[in-house]
Amino acid sequence: MAAFYPSLNDDIKGFISQQKMFFVATATATSRVNLSPKGIDTFACLDDHTVGYLDLTGSGNETAAHVNHDGRITFMFCSFDKTPRILRLYGRGRVIGQTDPQWEHYLQYFAARPGMRQIIISDLDTVHTSCGFGIPLYTFIGERPTLQQWSEKKGPEGIRRYWQEHNLTSIDGLDTGLSIPESPER
Repeated sequence: MAAFYPSLNDDIKGFISQQKMFFVATATATSRVNLSPKGIDTFACLDDHTVGYLDLTGSGNETAAHVNHDGRITFMFCSFDKTPRILRLYGRGRVIGQTDPQWEHYLQYFAARPGMRQIIISDLDTVHTSCGFGIPLYTFIGERPTLQQWSEKKGPEGIRRYWQEHNLTSIDGLDTGLSIPESPER
């Protein structure tokens, strides 16, 4: 039923590429645990030990705050189709902001999207699969266009203002470390 792996393999990478949604969990020793659903094809396997996702502008910036203060990060993928499976990726994260010298290097792994805020990278220490027999069956209908439409409507300057007003501290008052460029890429 459950299996542990020291790194990603082709089977696991294939499973990840088929999923339309993933979850990311982070916390510090004193903060709330944050668990966020993600989609819009923003996840990438960079190599057998490294993954990342393009973080889009959202109502909060908890993941970045927690990763910058603690580093622990867990990703979870669930199969909602006929073949049950759960995959958890445990690792240590880092945040790459748009003003970071590594931004362009990591951005090449992702399709540029409106409202892209930062890139979350994780160096994996454990890959864990389990059965997923209790996960219900769902049918994927499509991506919601709402977040991208909202970002496009705000425009780069509106996004920049939104970051300043809503994304610089976590709900527990932790600095998110968000680097705000003079003009966001999108």
